Amino acid sequence: MATILKGAPVVAAMNEANAARCAAMQEKGVVPTLAVVRVGARPDDLSYEKGVLTRCGKVGVAVKQFLLPEDATQDALLEVIRKINADPSIHGCLLFRPLPKQFDDRAVRAALAPEKDIDGITDGSLAGVFTNTAIGYPPCTAQACLEILKYYQVPLSGRRAVVVGRSLVVGKPAAMMLDRENATVTLCNSRTQDLPALCKEADIVVVAMGRQGFIGSDCLREGQVVVDVGIHVNAEGKLCGDVRFDEAEPLVEAITPVPGGVGTVTTSVLVGHVVDAAEKTL
Repeated sequence: MATILKGAPVVAAMNEANAARCAAMQEKGVVPTLAVVRVGARPDDLSYEKGVLTRCGKVGVAVKQFLLPEDATQDALLEVIRKINADPSIHGCLLFRPLPKQFDDRAVRAALAPEKDIDGITDGSLAGVFTNTAIGYPPCTAQACLEILKYYQVPLSGRRAVVVGRSLVVGKPAAMMLDRENATVTLCNSRTQDLPALCKEADIVVVAMGRQGFIGSDCLREGQVVVDVGIHVNAEGKLCGDVRFDEAEPLVEAITPVPGGVGTVTTSVLVGHVVDAAEKTL
C-alpha cells in the first residue's frame, strides 16, 4: 500500500510560512498585494478566484480585483495591465485564461511585466525557468509538484525522473525544475516509444498528460513515487487523475491523490509568489 502524499499538510506549512513573511513586511509598511484580472464570469474562473481570495485572506495578502465584461476590448484589457505594471503597490497579477476569442492571448501575455507574473504565463517567466535565472516566476502547478516532493522529503538528487507530458504549463517547466535539483530527467509525450519501459526505469514519475487514466500498472513498479497532475470527471461523476489510482496505489511506494494532491497546493504556490515579489521591493 502506497503512502498517500496529501496536499493539505503541504498547504498548511506554506500558509504558516507565508503568513509570517507577510506579518514581517507589514511591520515595515509593505502589504503584499495581488491583482486579479478576470474577463467575463466563467464558472471555473469564479471557483478558482474564490479559492485564491480565501488563501490570500488567511496569510495577509491584499487583493485588488479588475473585472471586465465578456465583450471587453483588447485595448481595455491592455490598459488594465499597464496600470498594474505601473502601480508599485501591486506586487503580482493573476490573469484568468483562456481569454474570450476577441483577444490576442500572446499580445496580452507579452504586456504583463515578468516581475509581476506570479502565474508563470509570460515568455520572460518561462525563460527564467529554463535559464535558472530570477526572471518572473515558474508556472504554479509545476512548482506545486516540487513543493510536494520536497515537503515529503523525497530524494531528488541523482534520482531518475520521468515527466509524462510536455506542455509549457506543467511538463517542460517541471522537467527543468527537477533537473535543477540534480535529478536525471526524461521528458515523454504521447508518441514516446515503449513508454511503459521508460516509466518503469524511473524513481519518480510525474504525469501531466491531460488524459484521464493514461498511466496504469503497466507503466509502474514497486518503489516509485508518482505525482499525478491530471484532473478529470469520470463516468460516475467523481474526480480522477491521469493515473489509474486503483492500479497504482497497491504497487508504488507513494502517490499524490486526485483530488487532494497537486491541485490543492497550486493556490498556495501562487500566493507564495506574491509574497516573494513583495519581498523584492524591500
